[in-house]
Amino acid sequence: MIRIKFGTFVLALFILLQVPAFASEVSKKPSVVAAESGTQVMNSHGEQMEVEFKLFDPGSETFIDYEKYGTFEGLGTDKYAYKMTQRKSLAAAVGEGVYPNVSVFKDPVFRLLVTRGKLRGSAWDYVNRDDQQLAFYKWATTSDTPAVQQFYTALSLEKLGQTAQAIKAYHAILVHFPRQVGWSFWHTPLYMSRLAHDRVDYLTRKHPELGIQLSGAEIRIENGFNFDTNDDLYFVNPGKLVKVNPSELKSKRVDITKLKIIKTVGTGRAQLVKFENQHWQLRVDGKPFMVKAIAYAPSPIGRSPNEGNFDPNNDWMSADLNKNGKADGPYDAWVDKNKNNQQDADEPVVGDFQLMKEMGVNTIRLYHHAGNKELMRELYKDYGINVIMGDMLGMYAAGSGAGWYEGTDYTNPKHKENMINSVKKMIEEYKDEPYVLMWMLGNESNYGEVGDPDPKSNKAGLGSNAKKQPQAHYEFVNQVAGMIKSLDPTRPVGFSNGEVVTIDILSQNSSNIDIFGSNVYRGSFGFGRSFWSDVRHWMDKPALFTEFGCPAYVSGKDQDYAEEKQMEYHRGNWEDMVYNSAGSGLGNAIGGVLFEYVDEWWKSGLPPKFSPSDHETIGDFAAAFPDGWMHEEWLGVASQGDGSQSPYLRQLRKSYHYFKKVWNEK
Repeated sequence: MIRIKFGTFVLALFILLQVPAFASEVSKKPSVVAAESGTQVMNSHGEQMEVEFKLFDPGSETFIDYEKYGTFEGLGTDKYAYKMTQRKSLAAAVGEGVYPNVSVFKDPVFRLLVTRGKLRGSAWDYVNRDDQQLAFYKWATTSDTPAVQQFYTALSLEKLGQTAQAIKAYHAILVHFPRQVGWSFWHTPLYMSRLAHDRVDYLTRKHPELGIQLSGAEIRIENGFNFDTNDDLYFVNPGKLVKVNPSELKSKRVDITKLKIIKTVGTGRAQLVKFENQHWQLRVDGKPFMVKAIAYAPSPIGRSPNEGNFDPNNDWMSADLNKNGKADGPYDAWVDKNKNNQQDADEPVVGDFQLMKEMGVNTIRLYHHAGNKELMRELYKDYGINVIMGDMLGMYAAGSGAGWYEGTDYTNPKHKENMINSVKKMIEEYKDEPYVLMWMLGNESNYGEVGDPDPKSNKAGLGSNAKKQPQAHYEFVNQVAGMIKSLDPTRPVGFSNGEVVTIDILSQNSSNIDIFGSNVYRGSFGFGRSFWSDVRHWMDKPALFTEFGCPAYVSGKDQDYAEEKQMEYHRGNWEDMVYNSAGSGLGNAIGGVLFEYVDEWWKSGLPPKFSPSDHETIGDFAAAFPDGWMHEEWLGVASQGDGSQSPYLRQLRKSYHYFKKVWNEK
């Protein structure tokens, strides 16, 4: 996440509903402590007791035949409706926590918790608590948009290990509430039925032993990729949960070497190939190549672009604070193995380039050009690491000549001329460099908007007007991509979108774009079936995650716990990419850019309240991360310790070691 000017944050569309909390809430700890086996409450004698979780009413059926209890109308059309005729019988079949069942109010544990005052407050306060038993009872009995209430009830069941019941609960949204919308922290629409469909797909695939499959389901929403829900049209078929042999749900990879290639993009060492089954693969030097990339911008603690003494795009390429003639991070970094914030005798200088090589990184992403061509040559020649070379194309006002609060205007001839010249300069300067794997335009640029000119307001912008100029923006992107192809026909050209927002407009202006890049932060389960199918349907291009990642900070928890949660998140994301790479799943994943290598301490807030010399722990905004908040200064798979040995010290987190294992597997 690149941030420039007054702590401007990069917008990410988070797929899960977010807690409508404020920064002052971040440091609050859960008021109820979770025990390993159940919720802790006081008994009538004032003694601690544990209440184990068990469904009071699991329902009489796992595979609900909704046609027994009502009628479907308009299946697969925008006239879809399900009309219950046997409400009481359906409630008995689905069980506790699944609409229309309300037996939770009779659950003795629920009554005990109410009596003990354990379910007070807003349901949103329970989403990220350790004790999901409390979350279940709170959400199952709260009053909210029915689809939202059902989603979070299902999520708590999932976290409690009640997987089959959770699947029923998610599926109920598709049946009863397919048109209901929730809203993110950024007030962007969240289509609950699609989210629920993603969760069912994920859980049935993750737990094949249950033998549950969702058959025939499809939720299609016309006009569902903008920020307005008033023009949405829903075409709904909720499908059926059916019993299958568990072996049918286990991942099976197709031998794509036996399939016919029907399309090739690129004439150089990096080529994209499309197979007859519509799957995509990136090949480098004729061999399959999964992009195992990382964003690398090691910033010295205390420096910030907000204070004009650091450029996150290029400064690290020339920084030599110890005056030894070598770039600090790439060559002088060392690993603080015992985490005492001192360089001990057994902690030699190794350098980030070597550490990234050992991690299995095969590519780094440069967001806006490069400032040291020779260093990039060494990165490739000595460490085997490629470069995704980018131009912001006016995002954060980079390359357009626009003022920050004016923002890049994609209808302004002068701004467009400046950006064309910026890209042309990049291509002409680097097209003969072997380390350039592909060209990447923008950075979640569809989110671009201008901020408040008064920095005291803390209303950040992105130095761009792309959000309100989607057609002009994408037309220009496609025009520039075409120019790149004329200057360098050898390499693929990608564009970095934010999520799949306005992908329908992009698809109409993408003839020169080879790769759909996207910055996506949806959660530890991955990206969801809907993401992969949207990319296939609208773009028919390979998908590259130009950013994915998770903070290594969880409010109220120790660092070991936070690192474990970061690793779980990363693992879920990477496994989803692998599952959807050529030969499996939707087959359109070609890899991703992990955000990021090392923590950057300048990311949060505005001066003077926040300082680039402090590692901030106040959440930046509510998001789909372990404690419900984005902590932008904690996204690294390596930290800078207490900051006293910056920019050289590296403390390698669990995620680093996870990727070191999986990215080096053959």
